[in-house]
Amino acid sequence: MELSGKRTSRRASATHVGFADEANWNVGHFRSVCLVTTPAGNRKRLDEKIRKLLTESEFKWSELRGERQSGVARELCQLAIEEASNGTLRIDVLVWNIKDSRHDIRGRDDRANLGRMYYHLFHNVLGYRWPDNAVWSLYLDENSLFDWKTIRKCLRRVGSQKPRGEPQPSLGNRISFGQRLKLGKFWVKRLRPVDSRKYPLIQLADLFAGLAVFSHHNFAKYREWLDVNSDQRQLFAGSTKSQSFSHKEKARFKVLKEFHDQCRRKKLKVILDDKKGLRTPDPSEPINFWFYTPQHQHDKAPTKVLTAIQRSRHPSHNIVPLVATEPAAAR
Repeated sequence: MELSGKRTSRRASATHVGFADEANWNVGHFRSVCLVTTPAGNRKRLDEKIRKLLTESEFKWSELRGERQSGVARELCQLAIEEASNGTLRIDVLVWNIKDSRHDIRGRDDRANLGRMYYHLFHNVLGYRWPDNAVWSLYLDENSLFDWKTIRKCLRRVGSQKPRGEPQPSLGNRISFGQRLKLGKFWVKRLRPVDSRKYPLIQLADLFAGLAVFSHHNFAKYREWLDVNSDQRQLFAGSTKSQSFSHKEKARFKVLKEFHDQCRRKKLKVILDDKKGLRTPDPSEPINFWFYTPQHQHDKAPTKVLTAIQRSRHPSHNIVPLVATEPAAAR
């Protein structure tokens, strides 16, 4: 699927590529979406490097249960950190908690909310983290229950890009997902759901989406494991209770610890502390864990009844029923 506009022709080649996946979108308190982005010229080289590290046809965080898979995950993390440190790769993960004031509401529509979170992630990364007027090809896991057909419809409705400097619509204005995407001075040439087995960078997105959720769900137990198994007992004070750990937990704790240690060695400002999960205070960092916080009292997740009404009246609102202002912390 290709889109045209005054500044970008149908034949323009993509200058950048993005690969996205989610974790636990409808299970557990913490959920996430991850977008891995890089200049298009790096894609083949990165694909080859990732394939060399894989011991099976596809890496999935959900299947990480033992030492072999843990070793692959740690090597993938090391590769990602090296590339991010060199400025050739970004990893952005948006995490949210369904027990906060935005999500802990009756009739919450998790599928529609997933779409809204993808919008926040796309808009922030494509609009703020890469050069203006980039031309993007985006690839997403075809197994997601997210409504990709509606995204296509919205993107096909997009006309020419708005002139530079035109203000973004305010909260409550009804515009399509595709119209919102073009407000960040970038162009989405292609958006395609694909078989993740054939796209190594989607597998990398799967890894970081899963690692982010795991770090929040299991922080207390991870701290216990550190007390028992590492020389960093002073890093997290106060936990001396004896604890047992499953093989799966130990395998995943090793990934989390080594990833955090490597980030510190490379002076990447990824924090794992009393906030109880991975986070990045400065969103411009090349590895960015962004924890969504409600922006105001009216910032609420879409509900099933409300979304059904909106879909009947405005089909383009299936993805993002209303414009949501971008959190200031992510700018």
